[in-house]
Amino acid sequence: MGKWTRRWRGPDGARGRRFVRVLPVAMIVVGVVFDLFTPPSFTAVPIFAAAPLIAAPFFGLGTTIRIGIAAVLALAGIRLYTGDLVEVVSFIEMLTVLTVAVQACVINRVVRRGNEQLASARIIAETAMRAVLPTPPERIGGLQVAARYEAAQADEFVGGDLFAAADTPYGVRLVLGDVRGKGLEAVGAVAVVIGAFREAAEQEKSLEGVAQRLERALARESVRRSNLDAFEGFVTAVLAEIPPGAERVRMVNRGHPDPLLLHGDGAVEALTPSEPALPLGMDLGVRPDRSDEWELPAGGTLLFYTDGLSEARDADGVFYDPAERLSGRLFPGPEELLSALTDDVRLHTGGESTDDMALLAVARPARGQPDRRRTVKIVKRGATLSD
Repeated sequence: MGKWTRRWRGPDGARGRRFVRVLPVAMIVVGVVFDLFTPPSFTAVPIFAAAPLIAAPFFGLGTTIRIGIAAVLALAGIRLYTGDLVEVVSFIEMLTVLTVAVQACVINRVVRRGNEQLASARIIAETAMRAVLPTPPERIGGLQVAARYEAAQADEFVGGDLFAAADTPYGVRLVLGDVRGKGLEAVGAVAVVIGAFREAAEQEKSLEGVAQRLERALARESVRRSNLDAFEGFVTAVLAEIPPGAERVRMVNRGHPDPLLLHGDGAVEALTPSEPALPLGMDLGVRPDRSDEWELPAGGTLLFYTDGLSEARDADGVFYDPAERLSGRLFPGPEELLSALTDDVRLHTGGESTDDMALLAVARPARGQPDRRRTVKIVKRGATLSD
């Protein structure tokens, strides 16, 4: 589904993993030094016992066993060196460390079994998401299309962000939205919205009609489910329609962040609806949908995004402003735009995003062959948009 990515892991994450790898051995070394260079009334038994416990969640069973044996042998060696090996107290100390090491092995097996179950659930969920949100074609109805799904956390492998594009008798129709919630329940809601959109996009003559079909599909799903709390209940979404041969775009915005129109000269325009509307699943047919229309000139690019982009914050709590960051920038195509944008967000947040992010970019190619030296300034992967 688009480009699936995990949370960016920088140098701090690598240093943390190296620290965890050496920590159990370091604990044993510290225990030896502590026991040899402190008075007899002080004991390093808690330090030796901590070593296998620290190893249990992060290493395999074999390594945990070896750390436990090393801790027991280190303590035995110290007592042999000091001549206290045959003492009852020394025997009790070694038995204590051995008991904790056995418990650490049990903890290791429990953690590993849980990780295996989590990995299985992750595979199932990712497969479901890929089936529900397949990668859209690079060209649809003469337009260039690119899509991305960025997971915020490595262990939050599914979410409620969605997108779809279809070439219909009424033009290219698009939807991008955000279901409230995460997990498999959110995937179910995504499936309902995407399924209804694919059918309605082909059949409904107006974009307003497509929005109402999605509204009714969510209402039916709420009634069908016995546990209403399991269904998150509403979806913010933008629906768009680009008629064939027309340099304009129609949109129905149901409580979603405003899409952006990137002009060929680097100007950025927020496409704000004339009237605010409630998200899908909350309107209940009280107010009729009304579409707005904007010019979509040749060389222009539409950018749709979820709030995972606009609510991404840096270390000082400053929100990411896509309109400001993209202003004055030009890109060869929508794929390059999304690559530069996702890289810039990671740099802005330090790789610590808290929400998933879905992006959909649609470009109307410029007429003829553009002068790339004059109109294209490529943003290299890994560079900020402000560079």
